[in-house]
Amino acid sequence: MEVILLENIKKLGSIGQKVKVKDGYGRNFLIKKNKALLANKKNMEIFKKRKDEITKKNELEKAKSQEIAKKLRSLKLEIKKEAMENKQLYGSVSVKEIVNLLNSNNIKISAEKIEIKNQIKSLGTHKVYINLHAEVQSNVDIEIKPIS
Repeated sequence: MEVILLENIKKLGSIGQKVKVKDGYGRNFLIKKNKALLANKKNMEIFKKRKDEITKKNELEKAKSQEIAKKLRSLKLEIKKEAMENKQLYGSVSVKEIVNLLNSNNIKISAEKIEIKNQIKSLGTHKVYINLHAEVQSNVDIEIKPIS
């Protein structure tokens, strides 16, 4: 299936680009979430009319994302969890806990934007990557401390 992208999508393409994707991904995600249009003559004309509007919206989102990234770089988060004597946690730190921690610091980020490379299962400082925009990524250090 060929689609026209309405926003920059990491590892797929940029605004206005015509890309081939699997049918399910195109239909159930890209088109459903208004991230793309089915590539046909009618939709190409619609896109050409809306291109300036879409580009401005993308630039505003990028600027907002850069502001949030600046806040995140200066932020040091801390989570207290129960741990064994060998510094291993009982369980692991979830994305939901990180979202709640960011919300308590007045930073609203959805769970799907947070990327944990390796599960956090031990005490210490761990990096969490956050994809704010297709062109703006940031990371935040999370220190896991034992409950005393």
